[in-house]
Amino acid sequence: MKFDEAFQRLLGSEGGYSNDPADSGGETMWGVTKRVAQANGYQGAMHDMTQDQAKAIYKPLYWDAVCGDQLGDLAFHVFDAAVNSGPAQAVRWLQQSLGVADDGVIGPATRAAIAQADTARLARVFTGNRLDFMTGLATWPNFGKGWARRIANNLRI
Repeated sequence: MKFDEAFQRLLGSEGGYSNDPADSGGETMWGVTKRVAQANGYQGAMHDMTQDQAKAIYKPLYWDAVCGDQLGDLAFHVFDAAVNSGPAQAVRWLQQSLGVADDGVIGPATRAAIAQADTARLARVFTGNRLDFMTGLATWPNFGKGWARRIANNLRI
C-alpha cells in the first residue's frame, strides 16, 4: 500500500472535526490534533483545516516515521497505529511482533527482521499486541468500542 491510498483509508477512521472532552488529544480535524497542527505550522481554526493540509502533516510525521513504504501489506496497520497511538508506540508494537528490541526506533535490526518476516502473520501478531495494549488504557471504557471496530476494519484489508 502506498501513502495516498493509506491516507484515504485512514480518513474513514479519522475524518472530520472532533473536540470530545474525554479525548486527551483535544480539538482535532482529520485526526490531526491542534497541538500537532500548530507545531507543524498550521495556524488556522481546526475546523478549517483541509485534507491536503492534514495529508502534508501525516506523511512525514506518521507514514515516513514508521517506514510505511517498506512495510508492504503491513503498512496500513502500522500507519493507523502510529496515528492512533503515536509513531514510537506503533514501532514498539512492530518490534515486539518481530521479536527484536523494542526501542521505538526503526534501525538496521528492525529493517532486517521486516525483510525476513511473513507479513500476513506479522499483521496478526501486531494487531494482537496493539489491541492488548489498548484494552489496558484508562480511556478504554470511553473509546474502546470504537478502537476495536477500527482495528477490526483494518483486519479486513
